[in-house]
Amino acid sequence: MSVRLYVGNLPQNVNVKELEALLTSIGDGIKFKAVFDRDTKACRGFGFANVKDEKVSNELIEKLNGYDFNGNKLRVERSERKDSNSSNSRRGVSAKNLNTGSNRKDVKKVVHSDAPIKEAPDPRWAGELSKLKDLLANQKTPS
Repeated sequence: MSVRLYVGNLPQNVNVKELEALLTSIGDGIKFKAVFDRDTKACRGFGFANVKDEKVSNELIEKLNGYDFNGNKLRVERSERKDSNSSNSRRGVSAKNLNTGSNRKDVKKVVHSDAPIKEAPDPRWAGELSKLKDLLANQKTPS
């Protein structure tokens, strides 16, 4: 049975042939595929290695996890296989199907945006608003 390994922290200008040579120096039956950006054609910083032998995969993890490759320390670990029949795919994820039948960790992703927050005051009136808040704070209520 083949083992799929995640190889991460690759440089953007990775030489795939050089990395394949490094992988095959440890054992035979290894096929590597780097993941590239569709638009820029630059490496996205990771790829996957399919290893035919369990012992070779364990040796790869042991020797290459933390290995310095072109100035980057590689991250090599077992990859979780994507279930092609799962409803938890990248497209069409529904809220009720999240985390059902998945053995992945529950991760809350934070998405950052440069768009202004709708509740934030208009910056043109921020000075006037702060003055108004100070006046209200200093106002005494009758007892």
